[in-house]
Amino acid sequence: MCRLLTVRSRTPFATGPHLDIFARIAKNSREYQGHGWGCAYRDPLGEWQFYHNIKPVWEDDLSRFGRTTLLVAHARSAFEDRDIVVENNMPFFDGRTVYIFNGELRGVKIRADGRIGAEKIFNYIRRFDQGDTQQALTKAVGIIKKRTRRIRGMNIIMVNETGINVSSYFTEDESYFTMSYREGDELIICSAPYPTQDNWRAIANDSVRKW
Repeated sequence: MCRLLTVRSRTPFATGPHLDIFARIAKNSREYQGHGWGCAYRDPLGEWQFYHNIKPVWEDDLSRFGRTTLLVAHARSAFEDRDIVVENNMPFFDGRTVYIFNGELRGVKIRADGRIGAEKIFNYIRRFDQGDTQQALTKAVGIIKKRTRRIRGMNIIMVNETGINVSSYFTEDESYFTMSYREGDELIICSAPYPTQDNWRAIANDSVRKW
């Protein structure tokens, strides 16, 4: 049950302060978020750059990253403490879409390739994406909900040229699985509100939306 972060701005911002807060959120989570982490960010040429590390995010050097206009980060809590290798750390990328996932599903009856469940869900959603990622996400999530015995939580963020597409769904533990966002000079979407800022709003359960 990982922690998620996405930040977007029209003007470049420093990644360090956001990642520092994200690291504290992950470290202070009541569920362990130390099975590695990763981030993706736009470079000055608009190309995606990626970083993954098996260390917990709060033990890494977060000053290594510069300024960007778009940041996506993920701190991993491996399902049942399995498959803890850096190759399984998100964000995942297919050449078009950056993807991060947080959740716990049991008894999923879909056919999709992938080393871990999160990657299988990503590949399943991609089947429906003919250019409208929000529509594809809505359709795929609807099918997954019908074909899964139990979903404790399933939060997904997919970022590409169509925008930031977010799906939130959970059946229990509302305080843990509710994602929050803050709009201003920067759009921030996170698994928890930053403790140093006000004006956060909750993303509604069982919703798919795009920024």
